[in-house]
Amino acid sequence: SSYCNLNNIISGTTRSGRVIRGIPEWNVVVINNCSCAQSKIRFDCKEFRTIEDVSPSILSVQGDSCLLINGNPLMGFASVRFSYAWDPAFVFLARSSHTTCS
Repeated sequence: SSYCNLNNIISGTTRSGRVIRGIPEWNVVVINNCSCAQSKIRFDCKEFRTIEDVSPSILSVQGDSCLLINGNPLMGFASVRFSYAWDPAFVFLARSSHTTCS
């Protein structure tokens, strides 16, 4: 099994093409680019804002951090998607995670 760390949590943001109340919508995909599951994935969300509701089961804002999928494992090479609306786009940087290799 290979060792995984935060560098394996890749997030990409693209414009969805939709505009909500004059604000551009963004599609975010978070990929666990590693063969091991990673859980308790948190992002630095200090400046994150959105006028579009994001399901807390996917991204839960908790103070200055955001918890991905309720802390559940993101399996190896799996991805999670969500959308939000704000301008400018927010860069999601992984802050912490827990790796489990079988």
